[in-house]
Amino acid sequence: MRTTNYLSLDEKKVSHVVVALNQLLADYQVFYANLRGLHWNVKGKGFFQLHAKYEGYYNDAAEKVDEIAERILQLGGTPENRFSEYLKVATLKEDGFTPAGGDGMRRVLDSLAVLIKQERHIVELASEAEDEVTVGLMDDFLAGQEKNVWMISAFLEECSCAHQ
Repeated sequence: MRTTNYLSLDEKKVSHVVVALNQLLADYQVFYANLRGLHWNVKGKGFFQLHAKYEGYYNDAAEKVDEIAERILQLGGTPENRFSEYLKVATLKEDGFTPAGGDGMRRVLDSLAVLIKQERHIVELASEAEDEVTVGLMDDFLAGQEKNVWMISAFLEECSCAHQ
């Protein structure tokens, strides 16, 4: 059964949104795994603060993974669920990084830049497809991420970690 018929959406236009959402899903899965690694392996100055912050970020990423996959299904697509497939297409790469001080936060900031760019592209595609729900979802993601970018940037300035 084609859900797009019931949603009054053009299947061809929405197919581009689904492809972009699957790309975002792959990158979010890698982002999530990297955040778990940052959380588990953080060392040095600010350990307690950063350990808790990374946990908050990976919990948020896990929720977004679920929302993206469910939106793909709502649009008649099939979300990928194999990590091996995510790694083939993801823009973000696994890093296995052991962070110290602000170095891990710099990596989070760099990853957010990639995700934000993809989400803005999805907003464009979804707008063209008259898919206001996906636009709204991406707008919600962007609002939180823009705040995180501001906060991380302020943290990196404060701890003099911006260029380490």
